[in-house]
Amino acid sequence: MLARVLSCAVIGLDGELVEVEVDIARGEPKMFLVGLPDAAVQESKERVRSAIKNSGLTWPFNQRIIVNLAPADLRKEGPAYDLPIAIGMLLATGQVVADISDAAFIGELALTGDVRPVRGTLPMVALAKDRGLKRIFVPTANAGEAALVEGVNVHPVGTLKELAAHLLGALPIAPMRTPPPSAPPPGPQVTDFSEIMGQEHVKRALEVAAAGGHNLVMRGPPGSGKTLLARALPSILPPMTPDEAMEVTRIYSVAGLLASGAGLVTTRPFRAPHHTISNAGLVGGGSTPRPGEITLANRGILFLDELPEFDPRVLEVLRQPLEDRIVTISRAKHSVTFPANFALVGALNPCPCGYYNDPSRDCVCPPQVVSRYQRRISGPLLDRIDLFVDVPRVEYEKLASGVRAEPSIAVAERVAQAREVQHARFAASGAGPSRLNAEMNPQQVREHVQEILDPAASDLLRLAVKQLDLSARAFHRLLKLARTIADLGRHDRVGQAHVAEAIQYRERVE
Repeated sequence: MLARVLSCAVIGLDGELVEVEVDIARGEPKMFLVGLPDAAVQESKERVRSAIKNSGLTWPFNQRIIVNLAPADLRKEGPAYDLPIAIGMLLATGQVVADISDAAFIGELALTGDVRPVRGTLPMVALAKDRGLKRIFVPTANAGEAALVEGVNVHPVGTLKELAAHLLGALPIAPMRTPPPSAPPPGPQVTDFSEIMGQEHVKRALEVAAAGGHNLVMRGPPGSGKTLLARALPSILPPMTPDEAMEVTRIYSVAGLLASGAGLVTTRPFRAPHHTISNAGLVGGGSTPRPGEITLANRGILFLDELPEFDPRVLEVLRQPLEDRIVTISRAKHSVTFPANFALVGALNPCPCGYYNDPSRDCVCPPQVVSRYQRRISGPLLDRIDLFVDVPRVEYEKLASGVRAEPSIAVAERVAQAREVQHARFAASGAGPSRLNAEMNPQQVREHVQEILDPAASDLLRLAVKQLDLSARAFHRLLKLARTIADLGRHDRVGQAHVAEAIQYRERVE
């Protein structure tokens, strides 16, 4: 007897429909699994057998079983096919009689018959809905993210026995309602700006970076507060739009980083990988490409502490994503494109000991060591940074004053207002409602900055390009930064003061 069950695969961040065909006939008592299955799929034979037996159902002994996963030219990976294979077995043996032509099944089976969560449920359910399916059966732990897709009934499945009873009409499983929003996996605790004493100029740079989505690098001696300041940056970022939240949730679903029962991720990501990370860990990769840290930081912050300690070859792979805001990973059989729209924040010491040019402590590093250390970050990568800011030691008087600084909520309000100005500007010009100044192309830079520069600002800009020997990329980044500074001040035109502040952040590169 032949049975057909629909399931899904994940390719990159998108789903792909998979048809599971189960044929049971007389012959050699053996089970064959075909259709380019990987090792995890091959092992599903034993999981499905034990799950069926331990669920009080009957395994077809002394029969020849063929399971085909179509399309046959698509590599099948992971344990998500356990549940559809088991349902196909029950249909083929007549233990379950039901019309499942409008349904898809996703889930891993434990030997006991429990249904375990799988990664990538959200894009799989989105695909099933696009293909016109009305019902999706997913593990209970994945039902929260699956229910984010409107227009389809998501049924949370706890055990294979429960699902069989539902299909037989004995004990129906009610569809899942949309869960409340949830945050990404726990990370470092966010610091409020009011808790950071001094460093007002650095906080201003962070405010500008947050308002326009610009890249920033902080340089200073150990203990000056670089890491603390970076970890305070999320406290001034505005909430994500619904489209941004769905995009981030899809990424975390594919990466398997959503908590059990989690719904929509509404908090912007903050990723801080260790400097020992590999190329694949940073940009993504593997035989089947998985999202890397730059994709997990999409719509948020990628913080690289101790920037020169990263392998230079790893840092160089950031150059293309910083420009294009996507990363394409190509393999022999296919290529996958992941979003990488993040703001890079780096922190570094001026030398290995950390006290080069420090006014209160002598540096013990030889000049050639200092030079070699600073050259670990290439010129092309530095050219993609918008703001450079020095973070000096905080004086004792400020540390001991007890006077609280401006809170993050006040700074966040200015950042949100500046972003609203940018969103309205780009929406009016047809560029999209969620773009930021850092994402402007040359035509938009000319339209929204160069053509409305004050004469004094234009003269100052001409002088800066000559004296600082700015590249074309640096020139455009300087204009984008000046546009953001003007937006924070609620100015329609970019003036001399805005360009001067933008130049101040550029000229710290030596």
